[in-house]
Amino acid sequence: MPSIDDEQSEGGEFDRIVDAERDRDPDLAVIEAGSRTLRAQAGPPGGDLPTRPDDPELDRALADVEKELLARWPETKLDPSTARMSALMDVLGEPQRTYPAIHITGTNGKTTTARMIEALLAGFDLRPGRYSSPHVQSITERISLDGAPIPADRFVSVYRDIQPLVELVDAQQEHRLSFFEVLTGMAYAAFADAPVDVAVVEVGMGGSWDATNVIDGTVAVLTPISLDHRARLGDTPERIAVEKSGIIKPGARVVLAQQQIEAASVVLRRAVEVDATVAREGMEFGVLAREVAVGGQLLTLRGLGGEYPEVFLPLHGAHMAHNAAVALAAVEAFFGVGDGRPAEPLDQDVVRAAFASVTSPGRLEVLRTSPTVLVDAAHNPGGAQATAEAITEAFGFSRLIGVVGATEGKDVRGLLEAFEPVLTEVVVTRNTSQRAVDVDALAAVAVEVFGAERVQVEPRLDDAIEAAVALAEEEHEYAAAGVLVTGSVITVGEARLLLKGGR
Repeated sequence: MPSIDDEQSEGGEFDRIVDAERDRDPDLAVIEAGSRTLRAQAGPPGGDLPTRPDDPELDRALADVEKELLARWPETKLDPSTARMSALMDVLGEPQRTYPAIHITGTNGKTTTARMIEALLAGFDLRPGRYSSPHVQSITERISLDGAPIPADRFVSVYRDIQPLVELVDAQQEHRLSFFEVLTGMAYAAFADAPVDVAVVEVGMGGSWDATNVIDGTVAVLTPISLDHRARLGDTPERIAVEKSGIIKPGARVVLAQQQIEAASVVLRRAVEVDATVAREGMEFGVLAREVAVGGQLLTLRGLGGEYPEVFLPLHGAHMAHNAAVALAAVEAFFGVGDGRPAEPLDQDVVRAAFASVTSPGRLEVLRTSPTVLVDAAHNPGGAQATAEAITEAFGFSRLIGVVGATEGKDVRGLLEAFEPVLTEVVVTRNTSQRAVDVDALAAVAVEVFGAERVQVEPRLDDAIEAAVALAEEEHEYAAAGVLVTGSVITVGEARLLLKGGR
């Protein structure tokens, strides 16, 4: 394998690219500079995520918008109030009230479930808009129309259209609107302008005071709730469930994934308080059967309207099967299936075609082979456990090397402990985000979990991936060796840029 050092010989190419890129996007400068060797090994670009625009003028315009957004309160700085969002919606003319919505919260599985719901709605000839976070590669991913991120020029124009009203609200409030609040306003305005038939909206964090919660979801979806963002949401499942159940509005239909009993009790109490109807996984709907298939799994789902056999899902793991069951029940609930009338299943052929089309970039995604390199955005113990189980089930690795770059504020020890049984060795690294965990601090925890002999440190992600590939190939087990890049959505996004191309 060519060394990244070859590109840095005599001081040159690497530093030149970094300097050139810094003016445009400092967070991606180092990644772009180190990506060329890895890209060449990975083959042609692919995937369904946008990269930087080819048009230099549009690229600059998008970069300007990103810079202005990033100058606001980041997603990590929160004020538990929807007052600013309500004020923004008022001056925008309440765009979020011009279409019905399916509102999704939970700890893990939100984005994949949203993508499944989006595919099902489109299969039934509805025009969906989807709002998800965080993004993997491009900020434009957060707002999707017709199953695809909005084009960069449309993203820029939506921002410029609402910018004067955003600044008006800024002037009236104690604090300016945050990065996430402005993006949410952009999404709601873009959906109204499209127009969409239904919005699929994923909360940013929590539920009650999340910026998205100025919308009234006809259907409220709660994916599995576990401990994450403890400092902001609480340190018990019950406390976290109180925040997340805040998206349940009077008269809504609630689709509840399998939960710990403490969390489920909180959600059910909230539903009773607001006269909402609840469908529970394992009771009213669920996964009846599943088996591993080439490229995914074959499912039999029980929905609110009956059984759906022979559903192929091109994603791996039991957790993805459960996401599919939740998504199906959400769409059935949206269509009123089982709502006081004889229940009948939706068109089975449409359901099968929709699920067969689902993608979930950065979720157990194969980026290259020989050896197999996977990326997965697991960033908390629950997500890591689900990923570890899926890898054991779907891949016959005799040797799997982890590349882990985590974000501050996460349960790093719990994450590493969940992955330890399936990883032969781990290469700890960091992504380019300012919130990345210090590589030495991460290494110290990894040594405690894995033992010093199973831990390698590579401060740069491109070097870490290269080192992991070399470790995977050590014993010439090409067909059974693999690399897993994980620990953060940011780490996964940068790995995709390294291995799939794009700027």
